[in-house]
Amino acid sequence: MNQSQKINIRNLYPEIEAYKKEWLKTEDGCEIYVEQSGNPDGLPVLFVHGGPGGGTMPSQRRFFDPEKYHIILFDQRGCGLSKPQASLKHNTTWHLIADMEMIRKHLDVDAWVLFGGSWGSTLSLLYAQKFPNRVRALILRGIFLMRQRELNWFYGPGTGAIFPEAWERFSSQIPEEEHDNIIKAYYKRVTAAEFKDQHLHFACEWSLYEGSAVTLVPDDQQKSHAMEPSFALAFARIETHYFANNGFLECDNQILQNTETLKHIPTTLVQGRYDAICPTVSAWELKRAMPWAKLKILPVAGHSAFEPPMKHQLILATERA
Repeated sequence: MNQSQKINIRNLYPEIEAYKKEWLKTEDGCEIYVEQSGNPDGLPVLFVHGGPGGGTMPSQRRFFDPEKYHIILFDQRGCGLSKPQASLKHNTTWHLIADMEMIRKHLDVDAWVLFGGSWGSTLSLLYAQKFPNRVRALILRGIFLMRQRELNWFYGPGTGAIFPEAWERFSSQIPEEEHDNIIKAYYKRVTAAEFKDQHLHFACEWSLYEGSAVTLVPDDQQKSHAMEPSFALAFARIETHYFANNGFLECDNQILQNTETLKHIPTTLVQGRYDAICPTVSAWELKRAMPWAKLKILPVAGHSAFEPPMKHQLILATERA
């Protein structure tokens, strides 16, 4: 038997249905979609989706053993099934963290595992820093620390050098005189009244750019999903809103400066070596700031959680947790 045959490759658990779906009302008028699946008496895990603005999907339930986990998914403000859709009012990082804590209290969960990728890793880390005693473990993928250097990489010469055709299409939508801040240029075009008739066009272009770079191997299905109008509009409006405002953080290096509060939390970091959206250096720097964390860099993987090597490592992490 060769080495490859000895490895038990983990894949997603079978499809399951949510046993409860509800909308929790916030004090400022939002309705947050929350669903539960798996074992209600199992280990609570909160799936923290990416974006900002990405929303959840049923396949995300399948990273967890439904017999052992109490699986909780929620759509962050303005996206997915949360209401009002694509709204930017009362929509900041700190509102999202408050929503997570509201969900925890509503479900009577003492402490939970946080499972987040990309922006979901950002939000998970920030929640854990604010409520460290409510987090039993962190399982994070595609590390994003909400720093200007990471935005410059993705919306500039970094990702653009790897995906020049996608970058050329994306950047060509904006006049050259605005290329010095292409995030704010798109933000204006998906929110301002003067571009009302073009909001959807620019939203689709914004979303397509990310969809073009999310997988190591080109994925036409991913690109098609990125261009779906309801998804693209929420995704582009919310993401540009957050990125134009530096994620509403107090300082650029806020997460790395506050890792001491997380020392008691078992942490697993999984990173694709060829992640063109969230470069590996961010995961490396987070590991240096959190020496107790376990970092696994996958040699043949990009950004998506659904690439085979990434699925394998993430499910291994949920089994260990």
